[in-house]
Amino acid sequence: MELTKEITGIIFQTQSTFIVLLMVYGVYFRKKRQIHVKTMSAVIIWDILLILQIELSRGAIAKASDSMIKAPPSELLNIHIFLAVSTVILYGVMVFTGRKMLKGKIKLKPIHKLVGFTTVTARLLTYITSFFVVA
Repeated sequence: MELTKEITGIIFQTQSTFIVLLMVYGVYFRKKRQIHVKTMSAVIIWDILLILQIELSRGAIAKASDSMIKAPPSELLNIHIFLAVSTVILYGVMVFTGRKMLKGKIKLKPIHKLVGFTTVTARLLTYITSFFVVA
C-alpha cells in the first residue's frame, strides 16, 4: 500500500514538472498565438486532469477539509491548497479573457497579461509547496 502511494506520488510530481515546463514554454511563445493557445490549453486541461487523478486516488478534498479544521492546522498544507484552488480559478479567468481576445477584444490584453503572470506565479508556488506537503 505504501509503495503504491509512493509510486503515485512520483507519477504526480513528474506530471506536475512537465506541466510547469510546458507552461513556461507556452509563456515563452506568447507572441506566437497559435503555439501559445495550443500549449496553454494543453497545460490547463492536463493540470485539471492531474487534480482529478489526485482526488480520485487520494481523496485530496477530504484531506484538505480535515486540514482546515485539524488542531493545529498544517499551515503549509493550507497554503498549498489555497494556491492550488487559486490557480484553477485563475485558469478560468485566463480562458475567459483569452477566448475574448481571440474574438478581437484586444483591450483585454493588459488584464490577460496581469492575470497570466499571477496564474504562472500561483502554479509555480503550488509546484514548490507540493514537495513539502505530506499527503
